[in-house]
Amino acid sequence: MMRLLAALLLLPLSGALAQQQSGEPSGGAPSVQSAAPEVGAGRGGTGNANQPASSDPQSVTGGPRPERVAPKPRVPVEPITAPVPYSARGGVEAGALEAQHAEKGGVISGAVSIPNQAAGILIQPEGRDWRGFRTRILSIAGAVILLGTVFILAGLYLLRGPQRIDAGRSGRTIHRYGVFERMNHWMVAVSFVLLGLTGLNITFGRAVLRPVIGAEAFTALTWTGQAVHQFLSFPFVIGLLAMVVLWLRDNLPSKVDVAWVKAGGPMAKGHPPAGRFNAAQKVLYWFVVGGGLLASVSGYLLMAPGLLDNVTSQQWAHVVHGLMAMVMMAAIIGHIYIGTIGTEGAFEAMATGQVDYNYAREHHSLWVDDRLAEARRTAVGAD
Repeated sequence: MMRLLAALLLLPLSGALAQQQSGEPSGGAPSVQSAAPEVGAGRGGTGNANQPASSDPQSVTGGPRPERVAPKPRVPVEPITAPVPYSARGGVEAGALEAQHAEKGGVISGAVSIPNQAAGILIQPEGRDWRGFRTRILSIAGAVILLGTVFILAGLYLLRGPQRIDAGRSGRTIHRYGVFERMNHWMVAVSFVLLGLTGLNITFGRAVLRPVIGAEAFTALTWTGQAVHQFLSFPFVIGLLAMVVLWLRDNLPSKVDVAWVKAGGPMAKGHPPAGRFNAAQKVLYWFVVGGGLLASVSGYLLMAPGLLDNVTSQQWAHVVHGLMAMVMMAAIIGHIYIGTIGTEGAFEAMATGQVDYNYAREHHSLWVDDRLAEARRTAVGAD
């Protein structure tokens, strides 16, 4: 009985083993399985004879297998060591070197790729000196020079009054200046007055005019004045060159000028002999011509800063232009005073070209003698 029960229990197990050996699925599973490749020498039978034995790249079927190239040996590279810090080399740091260079007046600049190399300047110590000149020296010195000249002339007028013609007016006139001389003189005079006024606005306008007329009006006035200042420089220079041609011969120094100065000049008792221009007028002539050309050249350099390509040179051009302009304005103020209310009969010379005979005899006696001698020669020649 016991043997019968053991046989019945082993019967299902023996059936499962037989089905596994025959390759058929159990439990009603389909007899066709998925076509998944089998890997391994003992799986798949002879159908996997071409299965590669390794994962190395294989050659085209039927061709020779390439030989394996051995890798190149590594070349040893020395490690890059960091440089010693600049501060640890026993020297001065770069910032301290730049500061020392700047204190000695050196310019610290960088590299720029544009033609104007001045744009690369980072630190320029002379700029502080120029700014001090622009904001303090030029303003204070200019005010002292101009206001001082006005006060001196006003005091002179109040104390002495205008210089009268001692012999009184004669009623006769003598020709002193031609039409072209007078036209050129007034062109230079008007140009210089407008140049001076617009220049004074650039120097003092922000402190004097801006609080009075307002920011917008001051901006418009300054913008227009700057254009006027630049354009009127051309007729001013042309007029100066014309003065050189017209009056150079009459303004050459002579012994008569030395005698005129020794006699006391404008402060002398009586009237020392003088030619067409006395020594004071000759000094004013050369000062106006020389100073005007110097102011013009420095002004043109400021108008075209690329000609210098050096900010230090531009600052010196501004210093020369500003100082020369202030001194010239003071001299012209004195010239205007003497030629108008300071001397009787002087303004008529540039207004009409004629002056009173007694005025000419007292201030330019040698010139009158030359004119009379020339008139006699002309009369004799005509006879």
